[in-house]
Amino acid sequence: MDTIIVKGGNKLVGNVKVEGAKNAVLPIMTASLLASEGVSEFSNVPALSDVDTISAVLEGLNAKVTKEMNINRVTVDAQGELSTLATYEFVSKMRASVLVLGPLLARFGHAEVAMPGGCAIGSRPIELHLKGLKALGACIEQKNGYLIGTVNGRLKGAEIYLDFPSVGATQNILMAAVLAEGKTVIDNVAREPEIVDLANYLNRMGADVQGAGTDTITIIGVERLSGVKHEIIPDRIEAGTFLIAAAITRGNVYVEGAVYEHMQALIAKLREAGCNIEIDERGIRLSAHGPLNAIDVKTLPHPGFPTDMQAQMMALMLSIEGNSSVNETVFENRFMHATEFQKMNANIIVDKRFAFIKNSALQGADVAATDLRSGAALILAGLVAKGYTKVTALHHLDRGYVNFHTKLRSLGAEIERTGDVKETINA
Repeated sequence: MDTIIVKGGNKLVGNVKVEGAKNAVLPIMTASLLASEGVSEFSNVPALSDVDTISAVLEGLNAKVTKEMNINRVTVDAQGELSTLATYEFVSKMRASVLVLGPLLARFGHAEVAMPGGCAIGSRPIELHLKGLKALGACIEQKNGYLIGTVNGRLKGAEIYLDFPSVGATQNILMAAVLAEGKTVIDNVAREPEIVDLANYLNRMGADVQGAGTDTITIIGVERLSGVKHEIIPDRIEAGTFLIAAAITRGNVYVEGAVYEHMQALIAKLREAGCNIEIDERGIRLSAHGPLNAIDVKTLPHPGFPTDMQAQMMALMLSIEGNSSVNETVFENRFMHATEFQKMNANIIVDKRFAFIKNSALQGADVAATDLRSGAALILAGLVAKGYTKVTALHHLDRGYVNFHTKLRSLGAEIERTGDVKETINA
């Protein structure tokens, strides 16, 4: 069993570079299915297990995928006739796989996609995806664990309102609409930087997408798209995780690639806590000294505080004097890490969608990641716990962080990984 072992007590100091954004590369690689001409070449692609999974999904559809992860490059050739059957074998492993539904319907008029899987942090229903695709003219039914969609002719532009600014629904409907006939207007869409990155890629392919980054996106459909070169944006969640790592250890870390405009809500809360933050065109530096201020956080769709930073912020709150709180409004089951923190002597009380956190003298313990971000958060807590913390279930962590332990070690953490990566630690 893979285990990360971390000894608390070391202040983190130095520079660290973030990878390309996981939540950007997955939909963008999926959108390459729309290219009936040419090959798409992606740079700054992170070497993550989720990238392997989406690559397998695309290969299962007969697209040609070439990965050169030593230089963080992936090419996708989706020219010619593809399969329109995305099987359970791969789709069940990762929720983002359902994003092939829109591109397949738009380009081929048919899709059979297994119901998606992913982290157990909430129900995350896909009704909004289906509602939008049906508004564009698709007929979709669920049968034997598959979503089966058909289109009579070509998808037609429509006016669509999302009841909630779902990132996945925005992406799926957007990808379908770029090949639809006529004009599509989607209101109350997600505004995340990853949506903007997807729209930029689609426009380079020949699409006509306006308004990404606002709450209304307008698309004028085109007849065909071509593969192009595209560089993936930096990962704002990885960047935020390293900023919190600096804060929790009262260290001084420069995060190269961190983009302030992508992280304003997090930066505001870290400053409110008393952290010193310097911003330039290449990245962000955080330094922290002495006691920090208690804070309250409420997760919201972008540009609000990201739910993907909630667990990491909770780890920081455990090191802050006074009473802090988290109100999780995005997912109904995203406090599972609280139980793992409590094994480390954390003073946390969970009441439905609220968690109340008090300063705690954390102690090393054996804990397990309950989802992707909790894995990182438990390691952050281990950085300041007394003794050794052992974190397992690292398959969650590997979905979103590249060499997390080695990057922390380069900043001064006493941390090792055992298992498939052969390392030892003198306990």
